[in-house]
Amino acid sequence: MKHSRILSRATAALALAGAAGTAAAHPGHAASLADGLTHPFLGLDHLLAMVAVGLWSARALPAQQRWQGPAVFVAALLAAALASLGGVSLPGVELSIAASVVLCGALVAGAREIPARAGLALVGATALFHGLAHGAEAPMGGFGGFAAFALGFTASTAALHLAGLWLAARLQRLPALAWSFIGAAVGTGGLALLAARL
Repeated sequence: MKHSRILSRATAALALAGAAGTAAAHPGHAASLADGLTHPFLGLDHLLAMVAVGLWSARALPAQQRWQGPAVFVAALLAAALASLGGVSLPGVELSIAASVVLCGALVAGAREIPARAGLALVGATALFHGLAHGAEAPMGGFGGFAAFALGFTASTAALHLAGLWLAARLQRLPALAWSFIGAAVGTGGLALLAARL
């Protein structure tokens, strides 16, 4: 009974978060460590994707390897942000970010069926789009401003991954079907964001 209450609350929160807003964490150029720290919390796309990476890591990877999902995401995020800062850009990044939330939901739902290496590759690919957006929003004025901003969004990203790992630990006894619902809730949020951006 306790698990069903937790599951229903978590699922409802994820679905409402995705459906309730079209907010993205990409309104303009940030300028400081504080901006970097708050940045991932200002967009549902980042919140859902980064928590989902933690959920997936806890479900798909052995206990001693659960750090790999967050580590791959953060490494790819920073690499793409640096590339963006250097002038690399891709069309449709915002649409790709919303689609990445759908992908993260699918990863959570199918965590036990997707091979770990394939899952890690998908996590890294997801992070690339988020990183390109972060780099595009980096403050003007050189690497020093970017470094402070990057330190902030990296710390917040790691915190959201840890939140996903913590939530998964609380829900670890749930049956596979319940995890499918959680993944579907994340994916539904991504579809709502995608529809809002089309």
